[in-house]
Amino acid sequence: MKITKELERVLMKVQKPGRYVGGEWNAVMKDPREIDVRFAFCFPDTYEVGMSHLGMKILYSLFNEQDFLWCERVFAPWTDMEEEMRKRQIPLYALESGDPIRDFDFIGFTLQYELSYSNVLNMLDLAGVPLRTADRAEGDPVVVAGGPCACNPEPLAEFIDLFFIGEGEEVDLEVIRLYREYRAQKKSRAEFLRAAAQIEGVYVPSLYDVSYGEDGLIRAVTPREGAPAKVRKRLMRDLDHTYFPDRFVTPYLDIVHNRAVGEVFRGCIRGCRFCQAGFLYRPVREKSPETVDRQCHDLCENTGYDEVSLSSLSTSDYSRIQELLDRMLQWSRGEKVSISLPSLRVDGFSDELTSKIKTVRRSGLTFAPEAGTQRLRDVINKNVEEDVLLQTVRTAFAGGWNTVKLYFMIGLPTETMEDVAGIAALAQKVVDAYYEDPARKKGRGVTVTVSASSFVPKPFTPFQWEPQDSIGMLHEKQACLVHSIHTRRITANWHDADTSFLEAVFARGDRRLGPVLAEAHRRGMRFDGWSDCFSLARWLEVFHDCGVDPAFYANRRRSFDEVLPWDHIDYGIKKEFLIEECKKAYQDQTTPNCREACSHCGASCFQGGICVEARSHLV
Repeated sequence: MKITKELERVLMKVQKPGRYVGGEWNAVMKDPREIDVRFAFCFPDTYEVGMSHLGMKILYSLFNEQDFLWCERVFAPWTDMEEEMRKRQIPLYALESGDPIRDFDFIGFTLQYELSYSNVLNMLDLAGVPLRTADRAEGDPVVVAGGPCACNPEPLAEFIDLFFIGEGEEVDLEVIRLYREYRAQKKSRAEFLRAAAQIEGVYVPSLYDVSYGEDGLIRAVTPREGAPAKVRKRLMRDLDHTYFPDRFVTPYLDIVHNRAVGEVFRGCIRGCRFCQAGFLYRPVREKSPETVDRQCHDLCENTGYDEVSLSSLSTSDYSRIQELLDRMLQWSRGEKVSISLPSLRVDGFSDELTSKIKTVRRSGLTFAPEAGTQRLRDVINKNVEEDVLLQTVRTAFAGGWNTVKLYFMIGLPTETMEDVAGIAALAQKVVDAYYEDPARKKGRGVTVTVSASSFVPKPFTPFQWEPQDSIGMLHEKQACLVHSIHTRRITANWHDADTSFLEAVFARGDRRLGPVLAEAHRRGMRFDGWSDCFSLARWLEVFHDCGVDPAFYANRRRSFDEVLPWDHIDYGIKKEFLIEECKKAYQDQTTPNCREACSHCGASCFQGGICVEARSHLV
């Protein structure tokens, strides 16, 4: 990127100027005169967060392998940089070329977190692009979005021209090629959007009307101009033959996850009833050990990283994990590359696994019991017994670990204060297990960290109908947790209940939140996921002034027959299945994982992954 004198003066006034200059190793440069389509890939958070995201790395490389297309990266400038940009009228620009993104063909956002929505609007404004799709003219960029939060696109419906539903490796390029074709034919923006809506996995919100009843509930979502009544997600069936890059852009400053990342599989077999990702990415599709091993080795060679993380929703559920580690250790030991397994199940940490991962650089272990009592673990379908957890930590302690982090949720459906106190009791049993080990090194203590997030009901989960606890109740439960801990060996921390409330509002919101977002942007809201920028009081003022009750979205129990804002989006999971799972939760009944028995959730409609491969073994 060419740095002008003006930008150079600006960079001298901000923290971490390396966020804004590009030029990193493996960044892709092209001559804009030799390409047809320019795509600004926007991550609505800081450089350090966005550069850690695997999905952005995959699509950036995939797009740039197309001769006609140049994809460049854009991140939300921190408040100090934004202030200087606005003062000097510097528009939001792409890191590779330094060109203003308002001159690009596409501006694409990845939606990973509901509290980034204010940053989406702020980045469009910084770019000089009209916020609302209805206000954009023929020469303006097409604003698109994808990612897990696109499963309920309605709060952003008036700002996004087109949503990608599901996995993007194929559908994104299909839309970009359609745009290229229609532009060559001098067809209008409206014609392009109507045609794009016919592509599976594409949702064009301007082609749908939403009506409401006097009670405030949605009455109907009605498609227009030939748009499909249901928009079905896209899914990559064969991960061994799905694109994966052999190099990543390597940053010059430290980022959140500064290491190579190898993808092991997509989806999850478990069916935890609160977990949105576990349902959105069904069915489970694994890569072969040969593919994962090759991809990880290529990444380390082409980036210089000495650590590679095996990424999935639950890496120890990978059916060939031992074989994969055997392969990787053949080269990682000699090349001094550390292998990280960040997503381990409590019941997946074996002696054999311990013997392999203890040969590389070792940090603390993280497990997620999610609830402090067995009753509540059954409610959420966690399917983890307390004695299994304790045996797992004993195995870890015997292997030399003495730092354990335990993830829990508070505010789960049916939770009582006894369940909250059970979190501290379970953590105490982990501490006791360490000191009961006769082989432990004398004089060496144990550290157990309890991290408690607040339950947020999410679309496409069995708990999508459940109310979130009020902020006051969540605070009471946090206090109960603290008062239930009686040793300095246990440290407790928790997620802010205020931000969890706003997350729930936008997770289950509808189009009536669009004016709220626009007004919040006008009042300067951004970086709501950051404590030094977030203010619930200011947000409540916006809701009040817009005549919207946020509790209607966050704290209200929905009936099973209510039309939900996302009912016209199809992720392949049957609503009847989710209702049955919700009912089973109130009966403390569990559902076996996908390898034990098929629950007929609906994911088999995609004709891929575990639904096909293991069908002969399923009941």
